[in-house]
Amino acid sequence: MGEKLIIKKKSLKGEDGYKTFSIRIKEETVEKLDQLAENTNRSRNELINILLDFGIEHSEVR
Repeated sequence: MGEKLIIKKKSLKGEDGYKTFSIRIKEETVEKLDQLAENTNRSRNELINILLDFGIEHSEVR
């Protein structure tokens, strides 16, 4: 009986590097997003993050 079970503390909500908030999106955009999710086998949330990251990286303020 020398081995111990080590149980690590679970991160508290919000400490995983993500934040949760709500936004309003046009129904047409949601339909397109859902179709893209279905075609790529990715979640809507994952796609939104990919698209936002791309948009931010490719934005220019003038």
